[in-house]
Amino acid sequence: MNMLTRRVLIAAAVLAFVSPAVAQDKSIVVASTTSTQDSGLFGHILPMFKAKTGIDVKVVAQGTGQALDTGRRGDADVVFVHAKPAEEKFVSEGFGVKRYPVMYNDFILIGPKSDPAGIKGSKDIVAALSAIKAKGSDFISRGDKSGTHQAELNLWKVAGVDIAKDKGPWYKEIGQGMGAALNTASASNAYVLADRGTWLSFKNRGDLVIAVEGDKRLFNQYGVMLVSPEKHPSVKKDLGQQLIDWLVSSEGQKAIADYKINGEQLFYPNASDSGA
Repeated sequence: MNMLTRRVLIAAAVLAFVSPAVAQDKSIVVASTTSTQDSGLFGHILPMFKAKTGIDVKVVAQGTGQALDTGRRGDADVVFVHAKPAEEKFVSEGFGVKRYPVMYNDFILIGPKSDPAGIKGSKDIVAALSAIKAKGSDFISRGDKSGTHQAELNLWKVAGVDIAKDKGPWYKEIGQGMGAALNTASASNAYVLADRGTWLSFKNRGDLVIAVEGDKRLFNQYGVMLVSPEKHPSVKKDLGQQLIDWLVSSEGQKAIADYKINGEQLFYPNASDSGA
C-alpha cells in the first residue's frame, strides 16, 4: 500500500466517525409548553425553519415550570414558554441569556353548556371564578406548575380565593397538560381555564363551550430564551440562537400569524414590542 492510498483510507475512516457527529450537531432541543405543541403551532412552523436552516428541532412539551427546570438542568438548548415573571427570574438567575417576546394569545374559561355556575357570556373572569367557588361547580386545574396553572392560581388570588385553603371536592387537580385537562373537563362537564390555541385545535369538546372571554386579565404572552452556555457548556448556542432569531424575524413572525384553524388565528406575533 503506497503512502497516498494509506492517507486516503485514513481520511475516509476519520470522516466516517466525524460525519455522524456533524449530522447530530444540526439538531437542538427546545423545552416548551404543551400549548405550543397541542395547538399544532410547532407542526406548522418548525418544518419551515428546518427547510431554511437544516436544523432539526426536537420539542420537549411540558408545563412552563417543568420546561424552565429542564433548562436549568441544561437538558435543553432553548426554552419557549408563557409565564413572564418566571422567565425573567430564569434569566436573572443566570440560567437564560436573554428573554425575547415572540407572540401572544389569550386564556379562556371553558365550561359545560348547562352552565351550572351561571357565568356564560361574562367578560369578568374574577366574578366567574367567585361564582364557581360559591356554587361548588366542578373545576379542573392542570396542577402542573405550567404557565396556564400559574395564571389560574393568580386569578383565584385576584378573586380573593386562597385555593390551597378553600378548595373542596369541586376543585380537581390532575397534574397533566392542557389537552388532558380539556379531556377531563369534557368527560366530567366541568369548568377549566385553557389557552385559546389549544381549545381551537381540541376535537373532543363534548358539551364544552367558551364561558368567559375578553377580560384583559386573560392576556397570554409567550417568550423564548437561549439556555446559558456559561452554566451548561453543552448548549448549542449558535444553533439555538438561529431558532430564536428566526422566530422574531419577519419571516418567523409571519409563519406564526399564518397558522390558523378553520380560518381563526391562534397566535399573534409581537416580537417588535420590547415591553411584552
